[in-house]
Amino acid sequence: MDPRERAMSEPDIRVLLVDDQELFRAGVQVIINAQPGMSVVGSAGDGLEGIRLVDELEPDVVLMDIRMPEMDGVEATRQIFLPDRAARRARPVRVVVLTTFNLDDRAARAIRYGASGFLLKDTTPLMLRDAIRTVHAGNAVLAPSDLSTLLDSQFQEAVPIPASYQQLTEKEREVFEAVARGLSNTEIATQVFASESTVKTHVGSILRKLALRDRVQIVVFAHQHGLVKL
Repeated sequence: MDPRERAMSEPDIRVLLVDDQELFRAGVQVIINAQPGMSVVGSAGDGLEGIRLVDELEPDVVLMDIRMPEMDGVEATRQIFLPDRAARRARPVRVVVLTTFNLDDRAARAIRYGASGFLLKDTTPLMLRDAIRTVHAGNAVLAPSDLSTLLDSQFQEAVPIPASYQQLTEKEREVFEAVARGLSNTEIATQVFASESTVKTHVGSILRKLALRDRVQIVVFAHQHGLVKL
């Protein structure tokens, strides 16, 4: 099947826009709605309204501006991923923060709270489309080196490793370290001499044992506990 036909046959990725600039939201909405396989289901002008719409609409992906009145994107991201609030949702949500500065410290804090990465607000429509699909699949939307730089600024001292990490098998720890270094399933499969489907199974087991949402959170966990091996 042609990739475009496949995308059109799949359920839409439901996107929520949270930005205080109405003109920016309108422009992004036009871009997203023109893409096959995704649509904008709502928009908000500040973090408080964004949180309310996340709870009400349960989007797949939230594009979250960092700097907004009432409540900024960092705090809104933190509240979106509070355990009690997340447990009430029937579907997972991914957040991509929008910023005007590369390697923004606020973006780093948002990633620490649960965001899947960040985009510059002057990104191209093609990059925006690809980023939405990437985070919807549970991956980060910035290079591993940039993610490491951001997280290194957030964790100056390693937090003790929780007991849950000891539940990982030797092979799962090997896969964990590879994911933490930003390797794809294909690259990991080559490194650990396993099929991609086996690697995917290992990643799922790691997420379950460590109570993490996605691969991005594995990277955050590794930095937080001093488990990154570059």
